[in-house]
Amino acid sequence: MTVTIGNRVVGGGRPAFVIAEIGLNHNGDVELAKRLIDVAADAGVDAVKFQKRTPEIATPAHMRDVPRETPWGTMTYFEYRQRVEFDRDQYIEVSDHAMLRGLDWFASPWDEPSVAFLEDLGVHAHKVASACLTDHGLLRALRDTGKTIILSTGMSTIEEIDAAIEVLGTERLLLMHATSTYPMEPGEANLRVIPALRERYPGVPVGYSGHERGLQISLAAVALGAVAVERHITLDRTMWGSDHAASLEPAGLQHLVRDIRVIEAALGDGVKRVYPGELAPMAKLRRVPA
Repeated sequence: MTVTIGNRVVGGGRPAFVIAEIGLNHNGDVELAKRLIDVAADAGVDAVKFQKRTPEIATPAHMRDVPRETPWGTMTYFEYRQRVEFDRDQYIEVSDHAMLRGLDWFASPWDEPSVAFLEDLGVHAHKVASACLTDHGLLRALRDTGKTIILSTGMSTIEEIDAAIEVLGTERLLLMHATSTYPMEPGEANLRVIPALRERYPGVPVGYSGHERGLQISLAAVALGAVAVERHITLDRTMWGSDHAASLEPAGLQHLVRDIRVIEAALGDGVKRVYPGELAPMAKLRRVPA
């Protein structure tokens, strides 16, 4: 039950693979993206993730002409999508910065040309956004790369997940339980889906992609066996943009990684034993020897 992303093995009892999703929280600004990469590296995550769209393909027709208020003035949703996309040179700049900071990087391609774009840049893995789980043409293009595929399962029925896995196969698949509400309330987390997915798809590692406020739910996911955790990050949750409110600020990300590692140490191996630190209390307090 492992997959490989870059030089890291995910699953099989290894430490949880922590992904800081920058997504579009860079607001089209390369320098902001670099600052977020630094935040991720300083917190000790394993990878950063972006989103890649071809706006002409990935923007839904009914949304194209909808007006949107932005920091650059009022524009259509289609114009906004164009404004926040990085081109090849910008992606090279941010990917070089990620690699210099020791982080793997990859992205969620929202259309087939974006898969080719990311392959040209040499990503080690691809992420399927929950909204794209039913796009079987995209899934086939991703499968054909031979790379590890991280599949988020938000806004999807179990039958839709079955169909996606039928396309992708299970050999290089990492499933991510998710609920696509931004921000997500605790009552919608349904973390028991994590062991349910493991049981339904034997041999497929299962992680958690969270959109909640705070840390508790992500930490509980690790306690339930999630082998990867993904959270959006931002410099400031009050910044303009659709994902900032459901993101972790720098201190929150640092605490998340710290607490994940504490939980992993605390879970142990399941073998009951007497620890050296118990010997003195046992000698002092146990009246009847075994």
